[in-house]
Amino acid sequence: MSEKVWDFVIVGGGSAGCALANRLSADPSTRVLVLEAGRPDSLWDVFIHMPAGLAFPIGNRFYDWKYESEPEPHMHGRRIYHARGKVLGGSSSINGMIFQRGNPLDYERWATVPGLERWDYAHCLPYFKRMETCLAGSNEWRGGQGPLVLERGPATSPLFQAFFDAVQQAGYPLTDDVNGYRQEGFAKFDRNIHRGRRLSAARAYLHPVMARPNLEVRCRTFVSRVVCDGTRATGVEVVGRRGAEVVRAREVILCGGAINSPQLLQLSGIGNAAELERLGIRAVHDLPGVGENLQDHLEVYVQYASKRPVSMQPALKFRNRPWIGFQWLFLRRGPGATNHFEAGGFVRSNDEVAYPNLMFHFLPLAIRYDGTQPEGGHGYQVHVGPMYSDARGSVKITSSDPRVHPALRFNYLSTEQDRREWVEAVRCARTILTQPAFEPFNAGETSPGPSVETDEEILDWVARDGETALHPSCTCRMGTDAQAVVDPASMRVHGVDGLRVVDASVFPFVTNGNIYAPTMMVAEKAADLILGNTPLPPSDAPYYRHASP
Repeated sequence: MSEKVWDFVIVGGGSAGCALANRLSADPSTRVLVLEAGRPDSLWDVFIHMPAGLAFPIGNRFYDWKYESEPEPHMHGRRIYHARGKVLGGSSSINGMIFQRGNPLDYERWATVPGLERWDYAHCLPYFKRMETCLAGSNEWRGGQGPLVLERGPATSPLFQAFFDAVQQAGYPLTDDVNGYRQEGFAKFDRNIHRGRRLSAARAYLHPVMARPNLEVRCRTFVSRVVCDGTRATGVEVVGRRGAEVVRAREVILCGGAINSPQLLQLSGIGNAAELERLGIRAVHDLPGVGENLQDHLEVYVQYASKRPVSMQPALKFRNRPWIGFQWLFLRRGPGATNHFEAGGFVRSNDEVAYPNLMFHFLPLAIRYDGTQPEGGHGYQVHVGPMYSDARGSVKITSSDPRVHPALRFNYLSTEQDRREWVEAVRCARTILTQPAFEPFNAGETSPGPSVETDEEILDWVARDGETALHPSCTCRMGTDAQAVVDPASMRVHGVDGLRVVDASVFPFVTNGNIYAPTMMVAEKAADLILGNTPLPPSDAPYYRHASP
């Protein structure tokens, strides 16, 4: 048993954990330990650092926790695969590198929850700015001195130009910056890529400060539970290269994400007491909201074949990969230096929503996210799905064994709103992709195809073909009510001293885009709350609001 007592033990070296480790260890008198169950993000690992290699770690047991949902009743009983990063940097080391803050009105919605008044857009924007260096230029909405360097996708392919023309022909606007004044519309996207390499949270926040004498990072170290003395957390039980031990801490901070953080709380006796006792786990604190309120984004690929050879399809051919690899290794350019998600946008699917509820990613390629089932010839596609499903799911452990994955229930397509907006999403995508701008390229829809036309056929196809966009969140939500798990003023777990949660699980509602950026913002803001720093002053920057009809 270790006798050393750390000031902060951070459980999870993923997106939030890396940011917290940087900020908390900035004080040389504060001792910080990061415990990551996965492997290091070694510089030689091309599958992590080459942006176009993003499909390789997904589904690979060396990089991915390989979660699966329980059979989804409204998706023909399918188990939906969920990739989560099993490596330093967490999912930021294997994700699509798309940087989306969400809409300003997302944070206004957060602020309607009692206790979250200081999580409105005005109070969150300064932390978004602090964390980034936007190469497109800093201004009242964008930062210029943060660790996350953001490159804007070039989107120079003729297919991207056709896409931008098509959205305007369909009646949608362009916008200068979806992370700036106006999110609604279409634009080139910001990406976590710098000089041709993935810039994960580990590379941006952790590696630059790894030499600090008061910071230690241990990989391949599995945390099995939080150790408590009564209702006070005093450390964590770990299994690693040193064998089993208890690591003592004044503060334990869970940064395992929306799946692992509630799982670890439940394994530690913090959760629904009746459910835990049925598994033989002694309840430390009855907190029924742990693992509830699970939210996510489901998406589909609407794919078209191209009449002209202008897509990225040649980059898939094995005979071209040596040259692509050479270009990337020695020049940091070429097809290997892009994530391909270079543009897209946000729209409202109906007049009842106040701000965009659909997100589009356009790809000059027809291929699935994990690299499987490529279209035989040249093609292109959009990824699309509703951002505000009112379906709610849960994360529940089924065993006291910490290595057994919890049961994930998302309840996709289970509500009337969800089903209605899915039909609207697919029809909206088709409207854009059949505009005159695509006529020189459009060789016909290949997925779902012309046989899928009625509302019922569309929903059946979504149920059979939909995939997660990999945005699980909200399972340890902030708030002050009986179902809340985390105090929004301190990030402490209600009813347990010395224990906090900082990751996407604390969101009260999922934002309307990729969740990496808001997760990092939460970590930045949480660092000030934890350290007792004076918070950054709120911003008075305006933001776009759609005029109600």
